[in-house]
Amino acid sequence: MQIAITIDRVMAKRGRTARDLAAEVGLSETQMSLFRNGKVKGIRFSTLVKLCEALDCKPGDILDIAEG
Repeated sequence: MQIAITIDRVMAKRGRTARDLAAEVGLSETQMSLFRNGKVKGIRFSTLVKLCEALDCKPGDILDIAEG
């Protein structure tokens, strides 16, 4: 099993762009892109909290478990 990043679905539901979300939570666009594509090995809890606050969601809404 592995962690699947599902933030794109939540962003689409909220009408948010990656660029605007990155700016709001203090990430570079590159960092946001790497996270969205699952190319990071970890994320700080403080960053996860900021993302959830900005999207009005819970961590389970933007992270999932996938077979593979």
